[in-house]
Amino acid sequence: MDHVNSPRRRTVERSAAGSPLSSHRRRPVERSAEGSPLSSHRRPPVEGSAEGSPPRDRPLRGRAWLFGDDISTDHIAPGRLFHLRTDLPELAKHVLEDARPEFAAGMRPGDFVVGGRNFGLGSSREHAPRIIKLAGAGAVLAQSFARIFFRNAINVGLPVLQCDTSGIGEQDELEVDLGAGEVRDLTTGAVIPFVPLPEVMVTILDDGGLVAHVRKHGGFALPGGPDT
Repeated sequence: MDHVNSPRRRTVERSAAGSPLSSHRRRPVERSAEGSPLSSHRRPPVEGSAEGSPPRDRPLRGRAWLFGDDISTDHIAPGRLFHLRTDLPELAKHVLEDARPEFAAGMRPGDFVVGGRNFGLGSSREHAPRIIKLAGAGAVLAQSFARIFFRNAINVGLPVLQCDTSGIGEQDELEVDLGAGEVRDLTTGAVIPFVPLPEVMVTILDDGGLVAHVRKHGGFALPGGPDT
């Protein structure tokens, strides 16, 4: 299978989308790095909320921003900016800066991050998917995901979809239908199926993330239960 972009390094991790998610792991303590001068010219990120997460019956639409294989959480949330971990809207202005410096300033709300294999490898920092969502991305599409990133993304209400991204072009206009399980490339006319998310994950996304889900249902609502 062709890669979305030129391959970088490391072996492919097993995708999390179709397999049981790993048990909770203890996150290492993240120490603040020495801060380098921050750019002040970038636009502020779009603020997300539980109510702002897209329901399954409304397609998502945006442009594709291509990334390669092995995009790590350090590419997504640069370690040198960990002193901003208590100011996530500010950190979101630098999302994916070390992979594509122009991404944060150039993306529009609803645009898609399109990766290759093993997207989100590295540390378990939950800042990574959270700032992708805060920046306004509609979803992350990739050929496979690191399991901890996948779990964290669902928990913060960010759709992460495993599909064949090799035919998607830079800035292609995409439409994602969570209910139908399809990515439609409106630029080329291609229809790309993605690995279906378990029903409980779709419900968590509908509710805006795990915290909002628990608040809404008073606990963890299993598919087929009284709250579903």
